[in-house]
Amino acid sequence: MAADDRFLLRPWELGDLPLVREASSDDYIPLITTVPATYSQEAGEAFVRRQWERASTGSGYPFVIVRIEDGRPLGTVGLWLKDQGEGRASLGYWLAGAARGQGVAAQALSAVVRWAFGDLQIPRLQLYVEPWNTASVRTAERVGFQREGLLRSWQQVGEERRDMFMYSMLGVDLS
Repeated sequence: MAADDRFLLRPWELGDLPLVREASSDDYIPLITTVPATYSQEAGEAFVRRQWERASTGSGYPFVIVRIEDGRPLGTVGLWLKDQGEGRASLGYWLAGAARGQGVAAQALSAVVRWAFGDLQIPRLQLYVEPWNTASVRTAERVGFQREGLLRSWQQVGEERRDMFMYSMLGVDLS
């Protein structure tokens, strides 16, 4: 799936292990995702296999964000369908450090949003962002998500429970 003329979204491959390794060394990504906090070949492969399982069981669609120019994997965006029966799905995204601040996440998120509303006909999309994470807040708002409120002590992150902003988007919000 093309995110724009610079990026595409594709399923995870074992060739993406360098991206998993880079994400493992990030201070934050392993705290809020299933990326292994300590990288090993085995842990990296297990992570990629979990992504395949999510797609094959229909519990979600994890995509690798790839720069078209050189084929370099930059991060991931995922659509999680745990609550699809309730008419909603959630999204998440992260980028490797060198890819941040270039609009990559917004382009990828936008592509998945259009696909979720158009092809999958999901009525409501939502995502959660920690209040301090201004880059992620900007990304969500740039794509058109609206902040609904603060969920106090919403999610376990590392050793503590943290507040999260709840963002949502409806098909009618798509501009």
